[in-house]
Amino acid sequence: MKEETRYIFSKGDLMQKDLSIVFKNEKGNNYLPIKDIRELYCMNDITLTTKFLSLLSKARIVVHFFDYYGHYVGTFYPKENLLSGKLLLKQAEKYNSDRLYIAKAIVLGISKNIHSLLYHYYRHDKKELKPFLDWLKVDVPKQLNKATKINMILMIEGNIWLQFYQSFSCFLPNDFIMNKRVRRPPDNPINALISFGNTLLYTKTITQIYHTHLNQTISYLHAPSEGRFSLSLDLSEVFKPAIVFRTIFDCINNRKITVEKHFIKELNYCVLNEEGRKIFVRAFENRMNNVFMHNKLKRNITYKQAIKIDGYKLIKYILEDKEFIPFSMENMQ
Repeated sequence: MKEETRYIFSKGDLMQKDLSIVFKNEKGNNYLPIKDIRELYCMNDITLTTKFLSLLSKARIVVHFFDYYGHYVGTFYPKENLLSGKLLLKQAEKYNSDRLYIAKAIVLGISKNIHSLLYHYYRHDKKELKPFLDWLKVDVPKQLNKATKINMILMIEGNIWLQFYQSFSCFLPNDFIMNKRVRRPPDNPINALISFGNTLLYTKTITQIYHTHLNQTISYLHAPSEGRFSLSLDLSEVFKPAIVFRTIFDCINNRKITVEKHFIKELNYCVLNEEGRKIFVRAFENRMNNVFMHNKLKRNITYKQAIKIDGYKLIKYILEDKEFIPFSMENMQ
């Protein structure tokens, strides 16, 4: 399988050489064939030129930039060539007419996937999870059905994540217990892992949506705003339990990542160190490329492909009013 995603953790220079990307640092030159790459992750200070960016644009390679501490800086987004004026107009119309329907579908998808994730622990003697699981299965759908404003839907979503974070005490070591969700900056190891994982998933979703005809700035659960790809925030939400949190729980419970070895902790913040980021990225990429049988398509796909398929589902709803049901861990579709 082609290595479509490449991570660069060292400082250095990016340049072009024939049909390859060349990364140059004090160790020498590393050649990356352009034809094999769809996205680059620059996880340190990188020097490049506008000529090189022009090459990336022609090759339709998306580049995500992070600083040394793993903070997301931004994305180089090549000029779009999958343009559809009809879809753009319809996508905007659906924001005005059907925003609540799409937002409810996303939040219900989050709830169902968190239920599927935690049910694994419930089956392994974590019976204290039952009240939360019952609430997700019975009460959340009822609450969403009654919601008549986007703020009500967002409150339900916020409550789902809050109770999910509180459930960590049932199956994670004390070092990784969540007191409260803190984002900017994360203040403890579990917040650092969640922030880093969510950002990786967000950037993955940016890349997948780029290869559809959808407009990144018109979203439904998150309010469209300047300076961010808000549709990527929408579509990434339902995949967090399947990708981000399964990766986090695996890294913690199998001691691939420990508090003692893999974090930088200062007075008001906590981030993964370089070794920790490399371990997490490796586990995250393995999860993204994990193959499963898609029950509706009747063929094997990866989680990376599943994100793009959710984009196509949204297009089908926007253009043809076909029911929009986001990715389901339970049904694997």
